[in-house]
Amino acid sequence: MGRERASVFDDDTDELDVSDFTPAKTLPPRPPAEQVRAVSEASKFPSREAKPAPAPAAPAAPALRVEKRAPRRYRTGRTTLVSLKTTPEASQAFYAIADAQGWKVGETFEQALAALERELKTKG
Repeated sequence: MGRERASVFDDDTDELDVSDFTPAKTLPPRPPAEQVRAVSEASKFPSREAKPAPAPAAPAAPALRVEKRAPRRYRTGRTTLVSLKTTPEASQAFYAIADAQGWKVGETFEQALAALERELKTKG
């Protein structure tokens, strides 16, 4: 093979001869892991190795325990998401009403909204 580059447009089906190919340079061998660790510790380089998890601290004050609910997934045609933050007490009360009435969460929201609208009309 000569010093000419092969053309990608040639219809020549000859195999490309790479027998005389040698890499331009070789990489030096890697130092042993112990030597790398010693150098990194001497220069105070932080390790990426996982550290053992610390023991859990005792809770400072008894927190309100929120029980995990089963997922609620229904096909209702409701497609808009309303996301809000509230207190744990309000959230538990909301879900308690939904469970007591046998309503879906979206239906409970709609019932609450209708009740609020009725209350505001009677005040105004």
